[in-house]
Amino acid sequence: MPRQTAEDSYLIGLIGSGIRTSFSPALHEREADRQGLRYLYRLIDIDTLGGAPGRLGELVGSARHMGFRGLNITHPCKQLVIEHLDELTPQAAAVGAVNTVVFEGRGASSRAVGHNTDVTGFAASVDRELPDARLERVVLLGAGGAGAAVAHALLTRGAQHLAVVDPLTDRAVALAASLNRRFGDGRANAAHTAGLVALTSRADGLVHASPTGMAAHPGLPLPAGLIHPGLWVADVVYRPPETELLRLARQRGCTVLNGLGMLVFQAADAFRLFTGREPDHARMLAQAAELAGDD
Repeated sequence: MPRQTAEDSYLIGLIGSGIRTSFSPALHEREADRQGLRYLYRLIDIDTLGGAPGRLGELVGSARHMGFRGLNITHPCKQLVIEHLDELTPQAAAVGAVNTVVFEGRGASSRAVGHNTDVTGFAASVDRELPDARLERVVLLGAGGAGAAVAHALLTRGAQHLAVVDPLTDRAVALAASLNRRFGDGRANAAHTAGLVALTSRADGLVHASPTGMAAHPGLPLPAGLIHPGLWVADVVYRPPETELLRLARQRGCTVLNGLGMLVFQAADAFRLFTGREPDHARMLAQAAELAGDD
C-alpha cells in the first residue's frame, strides 16, 4: 500500500441529535480503509451539549478551526446550520437544507460550503428499488430538512403532484410554495393531517420523512387504516430498517422502500465530496445491510 500523506488524512464529523447509534461512522471509515485513507469520523451529539442546537454556529466554527475536512448534518440541524455557512451549492439553496458541509481550504481561513446529498441519495434509492413506481400523486409526511430533500428528489424524478403534510402547517406551506416556484405552479400543495384519508385513498405512493419510527421515537406517523395495497411506501428512517410503518405496509401488500438505500447513497456522495475519491456503492450497500443485521 502506498505511504499515506497528510492529504490522505481526513477528520469528519456528524452533528445531530440522538446519533450515538448512527451507521455513518462505520460506512465512511470502512470505505476509507479499503481505499487506503486515514479517515476519522466523529459523532457530535447535541443532546450531550448544553445550549444546543443554539450552539450550532460554535460547533461549525470549532470544526473549521480544528482542521475538519467536513461535516455531515442531521436532525434537527439541517435547516438551522445554513446561517452559519459561507456558501450554499445551488441545490442546497433550492432545498433550503444542508446535510453535508465541506471546508474548502484548511483551518480558520477555510470556507464552509453547504451541500445536500439527501436529494441525490433518495433519488438513487428510488431508482434502484422502485424503478417502476407510479408517481402521479405522492403524499409526503414531513416538511423538515429530510422532507424537503425528498420532495425535490421526487419532483425532479417526475412526480406530477406532491401533497406535503406536516404537523407544523406553516412549514408545509413554505415547502409547497418553494417547490411550486422551482418546479411550476400546481406541482405541490400543503395539506392538513385531517385530509389524509382522501389524500392516501387516491395516492400512488407515500413517503415518510419525520423521526417517527426511529428507535427513540417508535410508532406510526399516520392512522394504520390509511395504508392500503395500492400504495408504495417509503421511509427515510433506517434504524430500525423495518419501521412499524413499513412492517404494516408490507403486511397490507404494499411495495416498500426502507431508509438504508438513501443512507448509503447520500453517504457515498458525501464521501466523494470530502475526499475526491469514488466510493464503491455496492460495497457500501453490503456494509449497511451487515450493520442492520447486527442490530
